[in-house]
Amino acid sequence: MLTTVKRVLVGPPLRSDRLGETLLPKRLALPIFASDPLSSVAYATQEILLVLTLGGLTYLYVAPWVALAVVVLLAVVVASYRQVVRAYPSGGGSYEVASRNLGRSAGLVVAAALMVDYVMTVAVSVAAGVDNIISAVPSLQPHRVLINVGFVAVLTAMNLRGVRDSGKTFAWPTYLFIAGILVLVAVGLGQVVAGDPPVAESAGWQVRPEQVGLTGLALALVTLRAFASGCTALTGVEAISNGVPAFRVPKAENAARTMLAMGVTAITMFAGLTALALITKVRVAENTCDLIGFPGDCTSDPQRTVIAQVAAAVFGGGIGFFLIQALTALILILAANTAFNGFPLLGSILAQDRYLPRQLHTRGDRLAFSNGIIVLALIAAGLIWAYDGSVTRLIQLYILGVFTSFTLSQAGMVRHWNRALAGERDPRVRGRLHRSRVINAVGCALTGLVLLIVLVTKFTHGAYLVVIAVPVLYALMRAIRAHYDRVSAELEPEPGGVVMPAHVHAVVLVSRVHRPTLQALAYARATRPDTLAAVTVAISPEDVVRLRQEWADRELNVPLTVLESPYREITNPVLDHVVRLRAEGPRDLVVVYLPEYVVGHWWEQLLHNQSALRLKARLLFQRRVMVVSVPWQLESSRHKPHRDPVAAGRRRS
Repeated sequence: MLTTVKRVLVGPPLRSDRLGETLLPKRLALPIFASDPLSSVAYATQEILLVLTLGGLTYLYVAPWVALAVVVLLAVVVASYRQVVRAYPSGGGSYEVASRNLGRSAGLVVAAALMVDYVMTVAVSVAAGVDNIISAVPSLQPHRVLINVGFVAVLTAMNLRGVRDSGKTFAWPTYLFIAGILVLVAVGLGQVVAGDPPVAESAGWQVRPEQVGLTGLALALVTLRAFASGCTALTGVEAISNGVPAFRVPKAENAARTMLAMGVTAITMFAGLTALALITKVRVAENTCDLIGFPGDCTSDPQRTVIAQVAAAVFGGGIGFFLIQALTALILILAANTAFNGFPLLGSILAQDRYLPRQLHTRGDRLAFSNGIIVLALIAAGLIWAYDGSVTRLIQLYILGVFTSFTLSQAGMVRHWNRALAGERDPRVRGRLHRSRVINAVGCALTGLVLLIVLVTKFTHGAYLVVIAVPVLYALMRAIRAHYDRVSAELEPEPGGVVMPAHVHAVVLVSRVHRPTLQALAYARATRPDTLAAVTVAISPEDVVRLRQEWADRELNVPLTVLESPYREITNPVLDHVVRLRAEGPRDLVVVYLPEYVVGHWWEQLLHNQSALRLKARLLFQRRVMVVSVPWQLESSRHKPHRDPVAAGRRRS
């Protein structure tokens, strides 16, 4: 039943040689890898206004300058990552750049920051999408967390189907959202040019200030905090650099063109929406009760998002408004798909480098990194539950990791170009390298400044948790690598080769004379050990007498050893017996044969093999002891359908 459900949700398995069929053209790569930065325009403007209105309406005059700074930064980061894509097309992105040019420690810091960012991308994107749904249907407010988790589950199932399948599904909502926002901006600005500017429903409201009379340094800090919040528009920009291997050839060039298209589109939409929000005089506040004139109950009724108010002002309350809300909610939820592609790819690279469990490097049935997808979904759902699906609370944990990776990767690229220049003599090539170095140097300076701003302005608002999480992840990855290195060194063959055991002592555990016992005895005898003995533990004197009689009646030519157990346990007497056998010679080997039942139902497993499992778990820790399971298939297991992979392969061919 579970297999059937999995096949319905995920689809039939794909052969490894079909991996090339999953490579993406640019039209599918854009919605897959760029849906996060494209969708960020739906809430980046709102985050700027929420900070500025802490001082009431007094400081909204700086909003255009803050938005302009975000636009400039976005353009610089896009240009910088186009250099990364061309220089490092293998898909390691910021992690590979930092590792190769700044050292493994810097690479792990970038990896930890990116993993935190990817988790936050899922949580914030889904929560923001649900916010827009609730803006259109306020009655859903009590079910906010459940709706959030439900969308995470749907996204997980879609991504488990594979990159190409999820891309086909997510492409049309992304392009419809882009078209919808561009139409919204064009119509709104057209109304302004025509002399009939749209007016938001909240234009007449006032905002009760939490801070008043800010000047000098205090005003600068508020402005910088607004800028830091607006920088959420840059989240996910680096995802394309991590996904270069998923592009069709020429991979690097197609990835660079996709990144350019993403940057131009995101800047156009963000600038247009910010302009309309200021023209329509949208009013929002972190605390709804600070909105003087709010018509509902500020303690329970949610305020409409900025994009919802702009759409209502431009299109009225008709189909245009609901279409924009539907597309915004959909793209915000689907924006999490950027993380669902970036996190598993990064996890696979880190697992290959032995900094994460090797299971994250393995592709699933549909050639997607299934384990990474599931891990990401579980952590993001846990965050949503912990923060009640609140975008305002979750957003404080956002973008710190983004700008950590931005800054270190751009610093690494500057060093990369320095090395390239040192060995290049062609003037034209050197000119190109100088230009690339300038782009990355500017990007490093700007993103480093933003990182400092974000750290200072958001630290007490929740960013301190990210400051804790990144070092913890860094230490965890170093510990995993140390473990793998230690195990690898321990398993390295000795120069002299494997030393053969001097003697092999075979021990067959029996409880009664039945077919599984006889099969285990026959198998043990077939291995031709130096000694062979059957061992039983005397739990009940009557059972021992019966077993001895059955042994004699069968005339089994194997000595039967009875181990006394005054406390009626099985494990310790057997362990003591095995230790005594092993002590007979330093090079002797003891092989313990355990007859086990193979059952067809999960509940039957609870009724059988429990003593054998406990004993096996203890024996595995004994040196120079091998444990051999001798299976006996019960009737219930013989009726279970088992898939023949050879026959299945022949049928497909």
